[in-house]
Amino acid sequence: MKLFMLANLPMGLLAGLKITQLDKGKAVVSVPFKYLNKNPFKSMYFAVLAMAAELSSGILSLAALHDTKVPVSMLVLDMHADFIKKARTKVIFSCAEGDKIINAINKSIQTGEGETVVVHTEGKDKSGDVVAKFAFTWTFKPKR
Repeated sequence: MKLFMLANLPMGLLAGLKITQLDKGKAVVSVPFKYLNKNPFKSMYFAVLAMAAELSSGILSLAALHDTKVPVSMLVLDMHADFIKKARTKVIFSCAEGDKIINAINKSIQTGEGETVVVHTEGKDKSGDVVAKFAFTWTFKPKR
């Protein structure tokens, strides 16, 4: 996993992101509260939270694309975030919308056109309180 992070997401390695669960339907990513990840307000920097949130949906996309026979490009088209509580402990992001991603990829392959899907991920702190919610719009399009 560290080699994957080093090659593909070096800032994620520096931030300490860890994929703790991954199957076709769900991905869970944790990010520690540490010196490199904090802001002047003694909470986790919003960009670190966004990076962990994006990885929780992006790794589902990469896993789904790994199973296709057709090369498909993927890109984040839009992102929406709600920050609910200051993150002052380790945060765990869960995205359980792998089926939506797989369906969008399959539809894009069938039609040959770009397809978008909005997936949601939620970050909780050590006490189980929601600290942030994200919605990522992913776009998939078969390569020519």
